[in-house]
Amino acid sequence: MQRRVTFDSRLLPYLLLAPQVAVTLVFFIWPAAQAVWQSVHLQDAFGIRSEFVWFENFTYVLSDPNYLDTLQTTVIFSVAVTVLAMGVALLLAVLADSKIKGASAYKTLLIWPYALAPAVAAVLWMFIFNPDIGSFGRALRAMGYDWDYRLNGGQALLMVILAASWKQVSYNFIFFLAGLQAIPRSVMEAASIDGAGPVRRFWTITFPLLSPTTFFLLVVDMVYAFFETFGTIHALTQGGPGKATETLIFRVYQDGVVNNDLGGSSAQSVILMVIVIALTAVQFRFVERKVHYS
Repeated sequence: MQRRVTFDSRLLPYLLLAPQVAVTLVFFIWPAAQAVWQSVHLQDAFGIRSEFVWFENFTYVLSDPNYLDTLQTTVIFSVAVTVLAMGVALLLAVLADSKIKGASAYKTLLIWPYALAPAVAAVLWMFIFNPDIGSFGRALRAMGYDWDYRLNGGQALLMVILAASWKQVSYNFIFFLAGLQAIPRSVMEAASIDGAGPVRRFWTITFPLLSPTTFFLLVVDMVYAFFETFGTIHALTQGGPGKATETLIFRVYQDGVVNNDLGGSSAQSVILMVIVIALTAVQFRFVERKVHYS
């Protein structure tokens, strides 16, 4: 018989939880509380004086047409990054899960890009698509296409979408591949014997069984697109040209750090936090209904 291990100390669980609780308080709860506090104050650039102004910062931000344009750009950018990163990752995971030669090498190569920092990934894309020094950018101009993402807002937005998606594909690929490998082979073999083709097997068996993984990645990718793409945008376009690639998180940095508008920047941070929380809640409330947990 196996003896059940028990701990008599009631203090031990709290000691084990203390490091994680401390990290959460210091790096998440405290900065969020500071943002809420500063969002209802008007401060000078040096933080010497502050005045309580209630919701004037929020009123100013939400009535600014440029902020509404930035919100629209963020929605387009986030949806495009999420769909593209998840779609490409799922396709690559399905291909890597099939029985092909060198599958292990392919899997390793597909995981490597996730180790790159967002700024490094942006620099790599810049060296490829730069119209002056980039191989692909120069090739496009040689073929007569007017390619210059530094001057064309649509091209710049496409560039940051591709760069941010490429960075996230590796992360999604890992989870999709793990989900595919967890599906029993007997289920697929039974469907094949019943006459179901590869496409039908994927949409009726494989994809529904991947719904928990897909839902998890949907939430993670939306948060990634809203928050973690700052380094990519800053290194590649710095929000330009003409604010065409300025997202909400980049505008928070621009107004707070560059323009020293601490109150307005904090108000934008609170608004962004509320948007992400609301999107996550909607996903758990409605999208999770279609998730099938086996």
